[in-house]
Amino acid sequence: MESAGARCSSGGSCDPDVVCEKRLFKAKLPEPLVQLACSHHHCAFPVNGNELCIWNTATAQSLFLSGHHYSISALSFGSNINPPLVCSASHERVIVWNLDECTQKVQEGFTPHGIVIRTLLGMVLHVRFSPDDQQVAVCAGNRIYMLSAKNETILAKLDGHLAPVTAAEFCTWEKSMLISVSEDRTFKVWDYSTGQLIYQSGIITAAFPLLSLLIDEENKQLVTGCAEGQLWIFSLISDHNYRCVTHINLKKEQEKFCNKVWKSGKEIGEGQNDSKVCKTDNMRPEGSVETSLPVLLIEHCDFSVCFRNEEKMYSALNTSYFWIGTSTGLLIINLANFELEAFLSYKDYSDLSIRFARSCALTKKTVNGKVLCLITSMFEDMIAVLEVNLATLVRTQNNVFLPCGNESSLSVIARCSLLTNSPLLKGLKKNRKEPSSKTFGVKSTVKDKPLVFHNKIKSSGYTAAPRKTMFSPNTNLNKKEVSKWKTSCKCKSKEYPLDGDPPIKYEKQISVTCKPTPIFCIQYSGDGEMLACGLADKTVLIFNSNLTDTYNVFSGHDGAVNSVGWSHNKKWLVSASEDRTLRVWSVCNKEPALIMGKENFDKTVRFAQFYFLDTFILLCCGAEFHLLNFHLDTTKDDLKRYKQKSVFKLVQKFPMASTVEITSLSAVNDFYSYIVLTAGSNRALEVFDLNAGCSTAVIPEVHTRSVHQIYQNKGSSFSTQQPEAYNLFMTTAAGDGIKLWDLRTLRCERRFEGHSSRCYPCGIAVSPCGRFIASGSDDKYAYIYEMRSSTFLHKLGRHTESVINVTFSPSSPQWLHLEREDGQDDLLGSCKTSVCLKLFCFKLKAKQGFCIISCNNESSV
Repeated sequence: MESAGARCSSGGSCDPDVVCEKRLFKAKLPEPLVQLACSHHHCAFPVNGNELCIWNTATAQSLFLSGHHYSISALSFGSNINPPLVCSASHERVIVWNLDECTQKVQEGFTPHGIVIRTLLGMVLHVRFSPDDQQVAVCAGNRIYMLSAKNETILAKLDGHLAPVTAAEFCTWEKSMLISVSEDRTFKVWDYSTGQLIYQSGIITAAFPLLSLLIDEENKQLVTGCAEGQLWIFSLISDHNYRCVTHINLKKEQEKFCNKVWKSGKEIGEGQNDSKVCKTDNMRPEGSVETSLPVLLIEHCDFSVCFRNEEKMYSALNTSYFWIGTSTGLLIINLANFELEAFLSYKDYSDLSIRFARSCALTKKTVNGKVLCLITSMFEDMIAVLEVNLATLVRTQNNVFLPCGNESSLSVIARCSLLTNSPLLKGLKKNRKEPSSKTFGVKSTVKDKPLVFHNKIKSSGYTAAPRKTMFSPNTNLNKKEVSKWKTSCKCKSKEYPLDGDPPIKYEKQISVTCKPTPIFCIQYSGDGEMLACGLADKTVLIFNSNLTDTYNVFSGHDGAVNSVGWSHNKKWLVSASEDRTLRVWSVCNKEPALIMGKENFDKTVRFAQFYFLDTFILLCCGAEFHLLNFHLDTTKDDLKRYKQKSVFKLVQKFPMASTVEITSLSAVNDFYSYIVLTAGSNRALEVFDLNAGCSTAVIPEVHTRSVHQIYQNKGSSFSTQQPEAYNLFMTTAAGDGIKLWDLRTLRCERRFEGHSSRCYPCGIAVSPCGRFIASGSDDKYAYIYEMRSSTFLHKLGRHTESVINVTFSPSSPQWLHLEREDGQDDLLGSCKTSVCLKLFCFKLKAKQGFCIISCNNESSV
């Protein structure tokens, strides 16, 4: 064997600080695929066929161990450091080596020996130590042998695969659980203590064998990859039945990543002449994706080191990352959003000796921000130890995506006063107080007055004792009025529980019309006492919160109502229709307070809502959205009863760049916010700052299809979240799941998949506590996700058609205490005396109706 020594990449086509070739070994390698091994302090690989080499990463010394007569095909390190163990397997025997004893024997001049734990098992493709290093799982042929790590004892024999087993992993949180993948394209879950099969999956891939396996302990998920660059992620949570969370095509992700890096680097390079930016020219999409991309390795990635001193650390610490080792390079996949974060191609570095890898192994933890990678050549007898600077790799490839200029200060909550030329200033009254940096988006209720003392004033009132009696209560109330008043007070004073469970219990269903009529939109009022819905029969209905009575019916549109929005003071309701009109309704009256006719709009009006604490109205029309100032007057003159006294005025139009039509719009009305989010038919999302009156950021290709809904985490008046949480928003598109975005970074932080939305645009909603996401689905179910998990928590049925819209009540919990004549307490037909309700309403396509789903929480009563 010949050692080529340490070589550093200096003249490569990419940044030389990213990867360094620490050591190169030239030796005869086995013909088949070999399982290599890397630990925190050692690298293990076969040399000259049947000889084992242990390379110490700290001292750069090599330890050679002989004991096999045939070529070594699988290697694995133990989980514990003291003592360090390594298992090697070949066709004729499996040996466990104690590295401390072997090193001591070599220093004393003796030949080191290991413990032979089994012989003549056949071709071994994979070995793995148990978490306590007491057992070894050996994948030989179609079987898995559970062997003792101390003697020749077969503890169990797992037989069930129809082709050679390629990988096996122990489940650390479940006792005696082992998961294996095979060339028969299935995975199996075993109880190795009894030898029984717990679960057997169906055939995952069409024609390519499964090669690698990883168990993510943090998210309780299984990740497996095949020989054609495909990844599948399955949930291992007990009640999820091993359902598939998502499927990732590494070829497409790599091509999309290279396109994005090249385009972003080209845009930056046009504005500045920087040699570091020019390196993106080498990542052009032409020819960057290989025809074959086998997943040779899946390993955990210590990604937190990349953001140790960065402001983005909050997003990295809550996310899992893992390495994907392929024949052409290394990829880093974000397990939260299932996207490629970084890509290292061997051929991009001219000083690397190996361009195409046959096998690879990686260390789990980083040392000074660097990770060791062990690869063998596909065409030559060479083994290389690479040192990859993880932080540098991610930073050089992701700097082109980071927001710059004004984008770095984006925030949903207004943190500065209005500019002198701001469009928002035109609609404000002169006596209205502007939001300042001290208010953080909360409307001030106390007028700031100077404190002045005069000699003629005996007391300023600041030191006077408070009054004991503020008013005389009205005691002339009957029993029902007292009960109703107490219920209202409890409802408004109770805060939304931030640690409660999502609503999962079916409670009630009502029919809103006599004949089947689709419901296009639904929305709760800010106090949660009323629910508005827009129907295809041109009407707007308002219900009370428990859906027992119709509060009001509004009619007047000549087309289907596609959008409804409540005002902040809960007195007004705005609706938009397919007839190219917009109407503002008073909740107490049936006639509209304001009508904006067809002459004001060229196309259909969509996504109308109140904005800036009811100061403006925002609406979409074609490829632009309008900012309208309005004044409402509901008084009537007998002589001019048909003349409209309410007026509106167009403040400004904001066109969305490079799109035909705006498909969704979202803005916050509950507090001062300058940010408006729009999505277009060009699959892009654009951020507008209405204080500056311009577009401030564009996110291209948000989904594979046009975004049909943007939903911001707005909270409610019954809950209090961290200020940073309001910068989160969700987008959804047909066939592409739900994505969670952060306005500060303009990056997708998490992705939610599991529901079906291929046929209809299914709506989404966020709970007032900010912990749960609800989604409709065209498989006749409603889904509830937890914000920190990519797989759904609950799947809610009882529907006969597709669920296309959902909404949470902002005022939950609600105390509903009804008294019957016989004195028995009743809650919507149940026999509970008083129950904490969380209402979750969704609408059904073609089958009109609402369903209330409640969560009975006796401890909250």
